[in-house]
Amino acid sequence: MLIERYLFRQLLIPTLLALAALTIVAFLSQSLSALDLVVNQRQGVGLLLEVTLLALPQLISLILPIAVFVAGAVSLNRLHGEHEIVVCFAGGMSRWRVISPAMRLAAAATLASLALGLWVGPLASQAMRAALFKAQADVAASFVQAGQFSQPASGLTVFAQGVSPEGEFSNLFVHQQRDGASTTFNAQSGRIAERDDKPLLVMRHGSSQELNAEGVLNFLSFDEYALDLSPFLPRQTAMRLKTSDRYLHELLFPDLSQDIERRYRLKMLAEGHSRIASPLYNIAMMAIVLAAVIGGPFSRMGYARRIGTAGAAAAAARLLGFAAQALAIHEAWLNVLQYAFPLIAAGLSFAVLFRRPPARGCGAARPGPASSSLAMAARP
Repeated sequence: MLIERYLFRQLLIPTLLALAALTIVAFLSQSLSALDLVVNQRQGVGLLLEVTLLALPQLISLILPIAVFVAGAVSLNRLHGEHEIVVCFAGGMSRWRVISPAMRLAAAATLASLALGLWVGPLASQAMRAALFKAQADVAASFVQAGQFSQPASGLTVFAQGVSPEGEFSNLFVHQQRDGASTTFNAQSGRIAERDDKPLLVMRHGSSQELNAEGVLNFLSFDEYALDLSPFLPRQTAMRLKTSDRYLHELLFPDLSQDIERRYRLKMLAEGHSRIASPLYNIAMMAIVLAAVIGGPFSRMGYARRIGTAGAAAAAARLLGFAAQALAIHEAWLNVLQYAFPLIAAGLSFAVLFRRPPARGCGAARPGPASSSLAMAARP
């Protein structure tokens, strides 16, 4: 029906705008948290953008219910305040037909959240984890800070006057303490290299002074010297996925033959049920807004107080969902609460929404701008 399509458009556009605004905020927040890649590890801006964008699918699945609530509150408040909802009721539309566009939008948001949480999010998260692992494996990116004394590991102090974009160190100073002996290296230049899967600091045109455990000082000048960094920089040989990086079947049916999955079995189970239950908050949020605006009597003074109460109820429902997920880490049966809270919130809202017939007060008897806009929307 044309009027229902009109109401759907009035809700869809604000939802997309709210989602875009919240996504920009999430993007900026995530980029700030990943800024360490550029500042301290000297990675390129491209990696920063890649990591930030790959983190967005999981963030969008979290902020989508908020966008649905905000857009629903703004749109429904305007439609009801301008008598458009009242005109729909006065024209003979049932309460369900009036709210069906909003519920279809909430259902679409629920399916989008499911797709993000079950497939797109884990895929992007694993790609992000691989990019971070590759960056952390780049020893040259984090080994030396130009113009600063740094201690990348216990017993090792490094200083370089400058570091070129190609990773070449100039005026290099290295002091190591190991097995009761201390050695100091000075070199005109150096760079990180990898040989036989071992990280090496290759220094050129320098000297070393070693004071061994017996107190004997040894002096050595060299054209090139390779210092093995593997004792100082133990590296992770395999990429480990976090719970949030896994697909649903990996969370619900972990490989109990692996010690780490057996140890975090309840946490993985709670995350898996959260992936299924969290999208239900899109329906719950829209139902709460509908109950606040349409479920009560018509008011010429607006619905700010009722929408404020609805916002508090929506926030409480979502916080209870997070609390249920945290509690389910300790007791598996508490995962039931992850489904119960959004369903209870939606059920109570529908009970408020359908407890009384639609008002056909004097506001519906006088045609005005709202009825004109609906007539234009319904005109073939």
